[in-house]
Amino acid sequence: MNKIALCLFFFSACMVNALGLLGKSSENTYAETRPIAANREELAISLSGNSVEFDFRKSYIASEAQIFTGLYEGLFSYHPLTMEPVPAAASSWKLSEDKTQWTFTIREDARYNNGDPVTAEDFKTAWLSLLEMGAASPYSSLFDIIEGAQAYRLGVAPDSSKVGIEAPSPRTLVVKLVSPADFFPSVLCHHSFSPIHPSMLNATDWSNIKIVSNGPFYLEENAPEVKVLARNDFYWDGENVMLKKITVKYTEDGDEASAMWNSGEIRWIAGEVNLETLTDRSGIEINAMFATHYYFVRSSRKPWNDWRLRRALILTLPWEELRKEYNLPAKTLIYPIPGYPEIEGLEKTDGDEAKKLLAESGYAGGEGLPELVIRLTPSIDAGRIGGIMAKTWKETLGVNSKIEVLSYENYFNALKADDYDVGASTWIGDFADPYTFLQMWRKDSNLNDARHNDADYEALIDASMLQEGERRWETLAKAEQLLLERGTVLPLYYNYALNIIDTSEIDGWFRNVLDIHPFKYLSFKNYRPLPSVVYSK
Repeated sequence: MNKIALCLFFFSACMVNALGLLGKSSENTYAETRPIAANREELAISLSGNSVEFDFRKSYIASEAQIFTGLYEGLFSYHPLTMEPVPAAASSWKLSEDKTQWTFTIREDARYNNGDPVTAEDFKTAWLSLLEMGAASPYSSLFDIIEGAQAYRLGVAPDSSKVGIEAPSPRTLVVKLVSPADFFPSVLCHHSFSPIHPSMLNATDWSNIKIVSNGPFYLEENAPEVKVLARNDFYWDGENVMLKKITVKYTEDGDEASAMWNSGEIRWIAGEVNLETLTDRSGIEINAMFATHYYFVRSSRKPWNDWRLRRALILTLPWEELRKEYNLPAKTLIYPIPGYPEIEGLEKTDGDEAKKLLAESGYAGGEGLPELVIRLTPSIDAGRIGGIMAKTWKETLGVNSKIEVLSYENYFNALKADDYDVGASTWIGDFADPYTFLQMWRKDSNLNDARHNDADYEALIDASMLQEGERRWETLAKAEQLLLERGTVLPLYYNYALNIIDTSEIDGWFRNVLDIHPFKYLSFKNYRPLPSVVYSK
């Protein structure tokens, strides 16, 4: 998922490093400066911004994904600690002998918040509607793993009956895959695989309608600065949902969020925060994430569709200088995870090889190359990186660059335009598997802002779909190596999650690599107040 405010990541990184907090756990003690919650069945949290796209088929922002853990539920959901898939709307499933057909049984007591049953047909129609939305649905390419899904969403085969999704009975959903995929349950945790109530299926704008949802909570109030989620009394596992309400408050800046934490008005900050103004730092939680900030070179415009030219660009960059400001410098796209093969990251500078590649491509000394457009956000760090790139490429290769700075509001939509050559983004894995990063660079992926199109890369990803376990990860590692070697992705640093939450007060919240914390599991702990600490009335 896209972490839309890149500036927040860098701001947090600087602040955390300055305060000497990186890698340290919170002290988990109650401070007398922050009153203890009197109502222990209602939780208030803070997020940044206030615009929410409740139609999960269109959403790609991390903060929205957090809210969706309360509103929507697919066949599987995330385990709050490991992020592994756990059964949700599906009570059981069977896998065919060739491992390409999954037959799911929908829970008999799965209900929407209005009491209507969740049916297999709701899943089928929701998934097909997402595919019909094409480019308007950023995650539709995740469905390409399903037989006929890619051809249907691209309009090549407009007959929906050819898509491998069937609902032979109200509680039976049959999904046919292109090839075996033992990681399919992990993919199904993503909110885009949720069902849609029939009354909402054809609604084009979900901002002003009564949302009917099947998660542990439903949307009770939808004001610009406050969203209130109330417990769904019809939820199949309602006896294990401890909170009656979750109030999401959208703050204007980090100072406002800090003030509400200090006063006890909110119990969790999951957005922008000013660490310097926190009078109570007992709740600072920091952990490395399955997330990377990177730049990329687009392949849509000539001559940068020639990988030799893109490789020439990366071979001249001073990688140590580019990454010197970061606590978790990244040489690879995928954060090192247990079991994933180690690959050669980007750290070598070889000007002679770069000039050789330039000459082989017909542009010796940079002569004849068009101006290269670098598109940036208005952050200080983006300006530093863009400046180093432009200066290096001019001095070593004779490549002229133009730097464009766009507002945060317009930046990510502008990355989909075909009028620039180098851009930047941050990506957080949507499930705990390398494929969540690598599927973005497939030629037909809606998330492929770089317009990467490499037959060798496609062949490796296709081969991985026929493999399992260690062999599959070896093939995926080769695909990642190709992205790096051919100058498509330029990783700079791995992100970490910064949350403010007192885990001695709140139960069910755990540090994890995706920084997703399902609302279902949250509750206030039972404890004896410390001496001199009383409940706030």
